[in-house]
Order: sequence, then structure tokens, then C-alpha cells
Amino acid sequence: MNDRESRDIGADEFAELSAGHALNALSIDDERAYRAALAAHAEWDGIARLDAATVDALADGIPPVAPPLDLRSRLMRAIDAEAPSPEADAAASADTDENHAEADAVAPPTEVVQAVQRRNWTRGLFALVASVALLVAIGWGTGAVTNLWRTPAAVTALEQIQSAPDASSAQVSFQGGEATAHWSSSVGKVVLVADGLPELPSDRTFELWFVRGSQPIAAGTFDASGSAATAELSGKMEPGDTIAVTIEQAGGSPDGNPTTKPIIAIPTNA
Repeated sequence: MNDRESRDIGADEFAELSAGHALNALSIDDERAYRAALAAHAEWDGIARLDAATVDALADGIPPVAPPLDLRSRLMRAIDAEAPSPEADAAASADTDENHAEADAVAPPTEVVQAVQRRNWTRGLFALVASVALLVAIGWGTGAVTNLWRTPAAVTALEQIQSAPDASSAQVSFQGGEATAHWSSSVGKVVLVADGLPELPSDRTFELWFVRGSQPIAAGTFDASGSAATAELSGKMEPGDTIAVTIEQAGGSPDGNPTTKPIIAIPTNA
């Protein structure tokens, strides 16, 4: 018998199962556990009805209202917090290998391991459903919610900058096009928007730099979509930095220093 079927399920676990049931995402065993718990606890029927209504609302759609610009990143952080980190997975794997012989003697039954895995997965699912349900409940439409996942991070950062009271920008022309650097001290981000970039072979990429005095500081690489690109710089800009772009080998400069002359250089004079 499944672990969840063999014991009384608390309200928190039932809420997780209810979210999965509403999305038709439960395993056979968890679906049985859900139905058994619902039959045993009539007072939880409201939870099941609310989850079902939330999914119906998402399917039907609501007139869209623009969500806050930072909502995508906040939701992703909330959902990521439910999942174990790659470092934790790696550590667990190494520990398992090191103690393989001992683990064979004391390892829990397979059905217990599967129950724990299902519980962790369902908790992550419930976090997602709860977040989406909250958006729907306060009036954001499904179109606005869907766009949160499709919008590139650099575009979201650009919107945040442009909405900030201290938004600043500087523009230059380069051979074949124009480039604009956008930044905001309160937002703490810098975004480059360029059009007219040259086409690069597959073994080359564009690399961003903060040039501080005579010192170049690597700020990430990017690829263009056709001849256009919107790219967020990694790291912190300081007053007077120049935003530069060079063409480097795929993956960026191997030693952290430019290997070519900049094709774009934008003084910020901040």
C-alpha cells in the first residue's frame, strides 16, 4: 500500500494533492490517496473546489492586467526554492557512492523513496499553482501570466530601468548601426540595446565590458537575433564607466581581457 494511503493525511499534504489533482498531474497512487482523504475529511471539500475553480479560471482566461515588472523573477525564485540545488544533488550522489555497501543494508523500501520524491515534486507544483492562482484572484489575466515566462530577462530588466525615476541612457553610432546603453542606479542594472550588429560565425560571440579608466571588466556574452540584440550586463556599473562590446571566441575571452578592439564603446559619464 502507498505510504500516503496507509496513514492519515494532514491538511497541508491534502492541499498539495488537491493542486495536483486539479491539474490532472497525480500518479495513480497519489490520486487514490487524494480521493481517500477527501472521503474521510468532508471539511476539505472547499480546498478541492477552490483548486478546480482556479484551473477553470486559467483555462477560460481573464482580461489581462499588466503585472509588476519584477514578478517573473520573484515567482521563479519562489518555485526554485522548492527544489533541491544541483550542489545538494551532487553531494547526495557522492555520499551515496561512498557508502554504497552500508546503504544497501539500511536503504528504505523503494515505495518510501518514491513517496518522498512525489511529495517534493507535488510541493513544487503546489507552489506554482498557488502563485498562478494568486495572480488570477487579483485580476491578472492568463495572457499576462504566460508572457512572464516568455519575456527574456534582458527585456524585463530594460523595462525596469525605463520605469525607474533615475533612468539614464547614452547612445552612439558604430559601423553599420546604433547602440544605446540604459542604466538605473536604483534598479542596479545596465542593458545594452544594439541594432546593425555584424553576423558572426558559430565559433565567435559578442562580449560586454565595463571599461573603468583603462581597466576592462568582463560583463557577459550575448548573441544577436539577426542584427539586433538586447543584453543585460553582469556586474555593477560605476560612475564614468564606458560600456563596450568586442568580438571574442565562443564562450568569451579565455583570460578575462579583450582580444579585439571594441566595435561599440559608449561613455556613460554618470
